[in-house]
Amino acid sequence: MSMPPRRFLAVADVAEVLGTSPTAVVELLEAGDLVGVRVRGAWRIADDEVQAWIDRELELERRRGLWRQAQSASVADLFGQH
Repeated sequence: MSMPPRRFLAVADVAEVLGTSPTAVVELLEAGDLVGVRVRGAWRIADDEVQAWIDRELELERRRGLWRQAQSASVADLFGQH
């Protein structure tokens, strides 16, 4: 059983997908927040790694929203008492 080949993107391509700068993408890579490999000194990032990063960020934002919502809720909101 063979796996389909992975598609690798350059930093500029990832920056375009994420709507950010190439510098910000390199910072994510160097911090280990985004997984990539260096090929002849240039970063390459698998497209599925970009999607995984987006999914993690969306989940974090969803959790932050729930936390903010819980912090601003009243006792009645939380326990259904009026």
